[in-house]
Amino acid sequence: MARQVFFSFQYEPDNWRVSTVRNIGAIEGNKACSDNDWETVTGGGDGAIRRWINDQMHGRSTTVVLIGANTADRKWINYEIAKTWDDYKALVGIHIHNLKDRDGEKSRKGRNPFDYVSLDNGKKLSEIVKVYDPPYTDSKAVYNFIADNIEDWIEQAQTRKRRGAA
Repeated sequence: MARQVFFSFQYEPDNWRVSTVRNIGAIEGNKACSDNDWETVTGGGDGAIRRWINDQMHGRSTTVVLIGANTADRKWINYEIAKTWDDYKALVGIHIHNLKDRDGEKSRKGRNPFDYVSLDNGKKLSEIVKVYDPPYTDSKAVYNFIADNIEDWIEQAQTRKRRGAA
């Protein structure tokens, strides 16, 4: 049975790349939010956004942060990472910059979002959470690399979390 995960990502410009990862089928992710749904959620302010995220994360064992060019240090990405950690769920990051978007374009590699979330002792989560960067520039090779490994990465994140690390 596929593991239930929450995908954390910057909607624009990465929603196409994220849909590509979701279509791998090895895992079950949170339901994609349409542009209209997201406008409704954001129109309700920070409280509505926080409730929506919390609802989406409910029942998920792992958060997979799909890292695009501008994912790092965004308010809601940081919230999702911190909430995952505080809820004692597993975290893993995957760079997706070399996957093509709907226009066939790739993006630049983004910074590590775990550099922007710290524990109470000041240690950054980037010192604990594993981030994978597929070693290819060809979009199909990147897709295949993620497809071949994502289940193992999620299971390894679960194992690290049970041992007290992410």
